[in-house]
Amino acid sequence: MSEGRLKRGVRLLYEGHSKRAKRFRYALIAFDAATIVYFILSAALPYSGLLMAINAGLTLLIAADFAARLWIARNRMKMLRRIYTIADMVVLASLLLAPFVTEDIAFLRILRGLRLLHSYHLLTDLRRDVKLFRHYEDQIISGMNLLVFLFVTTSLAFALFFEAHAGVGAYIDALYYTVATLTTTGYGDIVLDSPGGKLFSVGVMVIGVALFVNFARALFQPTKVKHECPECGLSRHDADAVHCKHCGETLKIPTEGFSE
Repeated sequence: MSEGRLKRGVRLLYEGHSKRAKRFRYALIAFDAATIVYFILSAALPYSGLLMAINAGLTLLIAADFAARLWIARNRMKMLRRIYTIADMVVLASLLLAPFVTEDIAFLRILRGLRLLHSYHLLTDLRRDVKLFRHYEDQIISGMNLLVFLFVTTSLAFALFFEAHAGVGAYIDALYYTVATLTTTGYGDIVLDSPGGKLFSVGVMVIGVALFVNFARALFQPTKVKHECPECGLSRHDADAVHCKHCGETLKIPTEGFSE
């Protein structure tokens, strides 16, 4: 098979509209989800031959996926600037460097979570095939971003402020501390007393509160509603929009109204 035909075949898998392409993309998101769960669980476990073998296999698969995406990209520089591409590069670097560094950098692998739901073609598939996703897209994406931040922060706290590979119990303590800090609950039973720990806590609170507010807004007061403009076809508008921002056409967005 020539290189041109092979490239077209790979591009059709990643970007095509056939049932085979959609099954392939759904398999990719299942793989992404499985790797995220594995990276979260393995962050609390001591290194072993089995974990090293699994990590080596995942490195090859993630690298192959990354190389394929880069190969078929129409604008490679634009792709390399995307947040999920940078996250993949960080994940690959953490997997490759882990055997050669003494510091615990496993928390970086949870950035793999940014791959979920950040692919244009995958979002198109989900909007078309999953009614629940169409109705709650903003909430699902905001919730995913919040979960990624939660577990990256938990793993970072575990790596920096808890005994290395101290086990699941210590990881749960790090998760408990992170949630208490994010929600500004402040029970005070698990605290980071060092100057670095205090600065880390401040950062978690500032960024975490912003994410929680964004998630709550998406959950209870969506900023956009789905209503197709009859003139230009734009499908998402502000909830109180009277005119389409794209073409200026008058909109008639249904509302529930108020009753006395």
